[in-house]
Amino acid sequence: MMDAKVPTQTYPVGQHPQLKPPPTERGIIKWLRERLLNSWYNTLGTLLVLYLAYVGIPPLLDWLFFDAVWEAKNNKDCWAQGKGACWGFISKRFLFFMYGFYDSESYWRPNIVGAVLVATGILVVFPRTPAIWKRYTVMFLIFVFPWVALGLLVGPVRFTSWDSTSGQITNALIFSGGVLLAWRGYKTNNAMTRLLGLSLIYIILVMAFVTWGLGLKEQPSRSFGGLLLTLVLAVTSISVSLPLGIMLALGRRADGLPVLKYFCIGVIELFRAVPLITVLFMAVFMIPLFLPQGMSFDDVISALIGMIIFNSAYMAEVVRGGLQAIPRGQYEAGDSIGLNFFSSMRLVVMPQALKIVIPGIVSMFIAIFKDSSLVSIIGLFDILNVAKTSITDTKWIGLEWEGYAFVALVFWIFCFSMSRYSQWLERQLDREHRN
Repeated sequence: MMDAKVPTQTYPVGQHPQLKPPPTERGIIKWLRERLLNSWYNTLGTLLVLYLAYVGIPPLLDWLFFDAVWEAKNNKDCWAQGKGACWGFISKRFLFFMYGFYDSESYWRPNIVGAVLVATGILVVFPRTPAIWKRYTVMFLIFVFPWVALGLLVGPVRFTSWDSTSGQITNALIFSGGVLLAWRGYKTNNAMTRLLGLSLIYIILVMAFVTWGLGLKEQPSRSFGGLLLTLVLAVTSISVSLPLGIMLALGRRADGLPVLKYFCIGVIELFRAVPLITVLFMAVFMIPLFLPQGMSFDDVISALIGMIIFNSAYMAEVVRGGLQAIPRGQYEAGDSIGLNFFSSMRLVVMPQALKIVIPGIVSMFIAIFKDSSLVSIIGLFDILNVAKTSITDTKWIGLEWEGYAFVALVFWIFCFSMSRYSQWLERQLDREHRN
């Protein structure tokens, strides 16, 4: 018996309707076939991973959530209530993990600093923020926010030059000289004179503001601890080491200034040749030996100085790699339109170089954030040292897994966020191969 003919329909050329691809060529089925089942060994690996997930994930979920203890007063409560993780330990010590020994009545101060930093950071990175807003936000972050944050976190910082009448007169004379230089620079259209005058005015105003400290109660930096100390060390090191690394990279390539060139080479090679732990020990124990009598830095400032110089040396090499990747024609293009060295670097060369080395720069940022935990060796209570201290408390002894798991989660959140943002930024700036 012959099959009935299937009715067909003809269409004019170019007017055939679009048909959906077969189910095996679209959606999740296509993704599975191309990514996980495209060969016998890939299929075998996929099955092995699924088996390991089947064996390992349910017990892990039981330990993390289903059998976990969320409220406890000590380790005995944890062991009596269940076999899972004792997150009651984290909840009881949460403020210690976040703020360390900071005054509990002043928690609002670092909270305000963090809120302002996040809000202004969102304005800068959000692509649809108006350019004028971004410009003023960046200026605020560079010139104002550090000193406001210092006033909120630490309070008044005393300078010896403000404690005596002669020092105050000297500062007043410097301020007046800065005003005169800035005025003369504007009148004569001399950029260097204007910059010098504005710099003197800025320095005196910053010293006055920091001495005032917003009129708040002084908080010694030794009271910083936990995530607060980790963020202070990491954010400050990142913010200062990037521009300082750029200057070291430019100085290393300054063939016309041999003294500056070899000074930058010496700084870079010296600090890249020693481990960060050595630099931290030197900063804490050796810097005070070279300071004048009666002048000293606390351990947090010394650690910051060591971390900034160390990371600047590595950052300089990352930036130098980007500068070497720029073709010679780009430098010549800046010269051909009459730009001086600084304008050519700012407008032509450096934007391209920094775009090339975004992965390297963000990798350095992640390394800086993770390396901040090394300050526990010199006795500072960052979040890792707080975890070590908490799990040695007799009330919570035996809960090492929970403490270290919480610290690992905190580090993962920050590092993963920086990594994802760098990838997004690369896609935003990748304009060379778009259709």
